[in-house]
Amino acid sequence: MIRSFITALAMALAFALAPLQLAGAQITVNVGDGTAKPLPIAVPEFNAEPGEAREYGDQIAEVLRSDLRLTGLFELKKPEAFIQRDLDIGAEPRFADWKIIQTDALVVGETEMLPDGRLRVAFRLWDIYGEQVMRLGGQPGRQYVTTPENWRRIAHKIADSIYTRLTGEDGYLDTRIVYIAETGPKTARVKKLAIMDADGANQQDLTSGAHTVLTPRFSTSDQEITYMSYEGGTPRVYLFNIETGRQEVLGNFDGMTFAPRFSPDGRSVLFSQARGGNSDLYIMDLRTRQEEQLTSHPDIDTSPSMSPDGRQIVFTSDRGGSPQLYVMNRDQSALTCPSGGRDTACRITFGEGRYSTPVWSPRGDLIAFTKQLRGRFYIGVIGTDGKGERLLTESYLDEGPTWSPNGRVIAFFREARPGAGPRLWSVDLTGKNLRQLPTPTDASDPAWSPLLD
Repeated sequence: MIRSFITALAMALAFALAPLQLAGAQITVNVGDGTAKPLPIAVPEFNAEPGEAREYGDQIAEVLRSDLRLTGLFELKKPEAFIQRDLDIGAEPRFADWKIIQTDALVVGETEMLPDGRLRVAFRLWDIYGEQVMRLGGQPGRQYVTTPENWRRIAHKIADSIYTRLTGEDGYLDTRIVYIAETGPKTARVKKLAIMDADGANQQDLTSGAHTVLTPRFSTSDQEITYMSYEGGTPRVYLFNIETGRQEVLGNFDGMTFAPRFSPDGRSVLFSQARGGNSDLYIMDLRTRQEEQLTSHPDIDTSPSMSPDGRQIVFTSDRGGSPQLYVMNRDQSALTCPSGGRDTACRITFGEGRYSTPVWSPRGDLIAFTKQLRGRFYIGVIGTDGKGERLLTESYLDEGPTWSPNGRVIAFFREARPGAGPRLWSVDLTGKNLRQLPTPTDASDPAWSPLLD
């Protein structure tokens, strides 16, 4: 079942639409501080012959609308407002009809069932006020040919193409989120490893719940997960291959291992290990299974996360008297600290409160974290030099940030009040687009996948 869930997309990407006369399209979406008005965009029904093709077209258009709406950057025009209904992917729309209802961008699509049973999906994106088709990857339109069961993936890919063209940033909608699915009473909680599409579709359990699992983390270079499990009675770090369903112990260590996270290249796993009553940071090469100790300090070091270039590591330590964020070089050499002087680990948080669960942005410019202050929890971001701290969320309990692969959105889990079960949420870097992610049960510890192939 796991293999069928993640079967590689059998899809041919082509640019077979007839060329049109183009000018330089200027329409863009501001993704900056959250004060810009969402861009009005229309996604009419896709053209198709009655039957399967039309059913798939309707479903693709609906998921596409939902994806664009979830970004918080687009205002989806209501279909009942549309004046033009006779759209054709090979012809210019009647621009005046769309200007009347104040639409800036228009998606025109079509679906077709091919004789071999495959599904063809094509679309074009129009700049209404510029009165021109917008180029996507250098072409005036895109089409995908795939097996029908991949229709939802096609919708996400179209959404990512539109997002990228209109924002100038990489997309993040054709992704998945792994998390801990929680059921049962607080005193006997069942915690399973589960996975879903980024929009909450295709929910699936990956483990049975016979053993408690925690802190799953996606590899940034492969469809592999690392997590902590209590199987065997001792907390240990495991690896899980989504394609094959195979799971294995990272290594047999003397002490408890926890808080695992892949290196950016996917070749190593960083983790914490408790020995002699103390916790330090370690890294293991997945090919050689050679273990290297990264810190050796009498206080607790935990929750390591490596920078995208692999040169530095952020982690949590209470060596300064309370849990704070520290940065060290991967090669353990001394670095110049923001507070002055040189050390092998530099503290970068000096505000009030306790900091934990740091994770480096895929862009490399920010670090997300959990902050606890005066009985409240926050998800925030800070510059890698310790400057520009911003708190994006506040609740009774907000914890466990994870970045979308484009570094624009953060997912986390929240308990809204005492006794409430945890649920997954997301927020963008402006702090304005806060949304709950749908899960069938309570959910915690989310981790975002890279873009799917």
